[in-house]
Amino acid sequence: MDSSATSDLYLDITDFARTTPSWFQHLAELWTEAGLLLFGVLFVAVWWVARPSGTRVVAVAVLAPLATAVAYVCSEVLKTFFTEERPCRAVVGAGASLVACPPVGDWSFPSNHSTIAGGAAVALALARPVLAYLTVPMAILMAFSRVFVGVHYPHDVAVGLVLGGLMATLVVLLATGPLATLVGTMRSSRSGIALWLAGTGARAGVERGRHSAGRR
Repeated sequence: MDSSATSDLYLDITDFARTTPSWFQHLAELWTEAGLLLFGVLFVAVWWVARPSGTRVVAVAVLAPLATAVAYVCSEVLKTFFTEERPCRAVVGAGASLVACPPVGDWSFPSNHSTIAGGAAVALALARPVLAYLTVPMAILMAFSRVFVGVHYPHDVAVGLVLGGLMATLVVLLATGPLATLVGTMRSSRSGIALWLAGTGARAGVERGRHSAGRR
């Protein structure tokens, strides 16, 4: 991968990063990892809220983390193909990165963090569209933070975001139907675990309410 096209932009961003207050630098370092944790919390919350809904809604909620995982695997495969060195070692004149430069062999293109962020942002937005107002800015900030701390080129994170979003969309489109069928099957079973995972759906909740009202 030709990294010369964004080397100057990388230098501009990392030079700016070193002029910012130390607390802001630490915040950027924290966000590169804490953002992943926050996406994980959102995956669980979206699945939990979706459980009383229709089977397709639950299916998309369940697929959100799975689609993100598929995007991550694709990113790892591409890394082994392009084998791009990290800018914190390769760019002439670059100062020390704010975080430790990953070891040789931990390739730069595309950015795994950005791929995961892009995949999670899109998958969560597909499951709960209103979340796009939160997840998209989160993903962009996470991607930018990887350049800010000095471990990725701008093109690494840009491609990562696009790759994650595309793979998440593809997985959700292809797998929602089959998984919705599985959710319906789980809901018709007598297994407590299956019902807890799949939820009971709105109709079952209404029926329980009618039975309760009839016993009064």
